[in-house]
Amino acid sequence: MWSLRKKLDLPGADEALPGRPTRLPVPAKHAVLDAPLDGPYPEGLEVAYVGMGCFWGAERIFWRLPGVYSTSVGYQGGITANPTYEETCSGMTGHTEAVRVVFDPTQISYGEILKAFWENHDPTQGMRQANDVGTQYRSAVYSANDVQLAEAKVSREVYGAALAKAGRGEITTEIVPAGEFYPAEEYHQQYLHKVPNGYCTHGFNGVTCPVGLGVPAQVDVLPPR
Repeated sequence: MWSLRKKLDLPGADEALPGRPTRLPVPAKHAVLDAPLDGPYPEGLEVAYVGMGCFWGAERIFWRLPGVYSTSVGYQGGITANPTYEETCSGMTGHTEAVRVVFDPTQISYGEILKAFWENHDPTQGMRQANDVGTQYRSAVYSANDVQLAEAKVSREVYGAALAKAGRGEITTEIVPAGEFYPAEEYHQQYLHKVPNGYCTHGFNGVTCPVGLGVPAQVDVLPPR
């Protein structure tokens, strides 16, 4: 019972694991897009950060979108510096599994990134996503600036209304300014490109988001949960 409580409750600063001073090594290039994985990125590009459950399937949603330059997976929203996957899964780092999306705003808007985010997971489940339970699977948007923060909050209201109309629950998505993004281990990066039939819980959730219309963000349809 104690372990379940810890998996569903975020740790305090005095409880969190200490982490380490150096980042985990990652590949230089994106396995699909052949772009820098961890920067530097060309001038004029923007960055979005989202968490939507297991980051394997979430990352694939975004690298498929036109206008996306690079993606990577990592840990964000918590306390522990440079955590490992095992540490994050313990629930004692405070992080969620996140995707960093580097995009060209002349080709795809932040609103369209949010559309893909809302439509391809269930943002009403709290500290879980589908069968994955724990704080590391919570839904989140981490804004890179004040403009993104305001737009994300508006989109939450708009999509919340669409969910309510469809008879779904209330959104539990965490929307806050972005803290440090810590890239995950090499084997997690573009995992579903390396393992095409690997574990994935992501796909169209059955409720269209009216924000950023026109983006082909709906992938394999999942039944409503």
